[in-house]
Amino acid sequence: MRLLLFVLGLILIVPARAATVQVLTVVGAIGPASADYLVRGIDRAARQGATLAVIELDTPGGLDTSMRDIIKAILASPIPVATYVAPKGARAASAGTYILYASHVAAMAPATNLGAATPVELAPGTDKPAPPNPSGDSKPPDSPPGDAKMRKAVHDAAAYIRGLAELRGRNVEWAERAVREAVSLSAPEALALKVIDTVATDLDDLLEQLNGRKIKMNGQMLTLDTANATIERVLPDWRSRLLSVIGDPGIAYILMLLGIYGLLYEFSNPGLGLPGVAGGICLLLALFALQLMPISYVGLGLILLGIVLMTAEALLPSFGALGLGGVIAFVLGSVMLIDTDLPGYGVSWALIAPLSATTALFSFLVAGMALRARGRPVITGAEELPGSEGEALADIQTQGWARVHGELWRVQSPRPLRRGAKVRVTARRGLTLDVEPIDPAEREE
Repeated sequence: MRLLLFVLGLILIVPARAATVQVLTVVGAIGPASADYLVRGIDRAARQGATLAVIELDTPGGLDTSMRDIIKAILASPIPVATYVAPKGARAASAGTYILYASHVAAMAPATNLGAATPVELAPGTDKPAPPNPSGDSKPPDSPPGDAKMRKAVHDAAAYIRGLAELRGRNVEWAERAVREAVSLSAPEALALKVIDTVATDLDDLLEQLNGRKIKMNGQMLTLDTANATIERVLPDWRSRLLSVIGDPGIAYILMLLGIYGLLYEFSNPGLGLPGVAGGICLLLALFALQLMPISYVGLGLILLGIVLMTAEALLPSFGALGLGGVIAFVLGSVMLIDTDLPGYGVSWALIAPLSATTALFSFLVAGMALRARGRPVITGAEELPGSEGEALADIQTQGWARVHGELWRVQSPRPLRRGAKVRVTARRGLTLDVEPIDPAEREE
């Protein structure tokens, strides 16, 4: 009996662990950096025993691969994940709509919107919404507009979001319309159509509304306890920040060019080291960033071809043909480099124009330096010895020793030489130099 009372006393004395809610914030396009941040953030929240993970979302859309990585992490999460479109004025367009549908709790702040979930990155130029059905009902059309590739992408996206809607018990019909017709909803409309679960003015209001809500997790019903929960905001670590910086198409484009510049300069002036090392690092970072993005290898090839042609212009007398062709290839490749119409991706003309001019000037400059280096006289090695001057170390009849460039050489002369006589090297035969005396009058001239 005493033991039982002691155990009960310990239970009463030890306070219950406070509920913790970890908040992850994503602003901007969904890409490799945001996917890495969210996937690892959800895993971290689960490992630390958080009651709930909240994704504060404001995005115009993003890459399909990154979106699917996030959704897989949400579906596999052992703790509930709530996606909250906030703050006021935010949106969850395109990829954001899929993430909202996949979450255990879908919430929006007032004056926010979601929708427009048509996969535009696979079909540039076909972003017109489908015409309404002649019958006037809300059923999505059977065949979306566009070519076969676009229809295939739209059907796949519609099936994907339909499966998410059925899993979470949300509006299936509107989800398909968001994909096939690119429609959007405001927060009150989304709540009325059962696209989302709640509208909350801020995070505290959201947690207050979720307290006591039942959520189906792994076949079981879980009751959320968010009353007096401790809110922990999880900021991106150095890895996510690095991915975010180099994952920007403009930064990746600049890194690629810096890498090429550095290697070109190192090849034209071997032995400097720093340009080659810095160029190699920049190029590797650029290649890592580009392999995470939907790049066009044709565009990348045109950029490299343009640099080669501009360099060749300085080496070959083509009267500007190679240089002009190189500039055109470089500009076209820069425009085509990022193969998507998604907002937040692509290289702007404000960056392409100055970098194209800089690349042209840099290529001509490096090639010109290489030409000038080739035209310089040899100043070291065996090839430099003919024409050098030296001094006889002793009287020489036909062969003897002389000092040339501070070195002792065996020399032979067609004429006798006195000790201290000045000589000029005319040829080299292995380890013996042919020399001739220098006329003092010649030296005075």
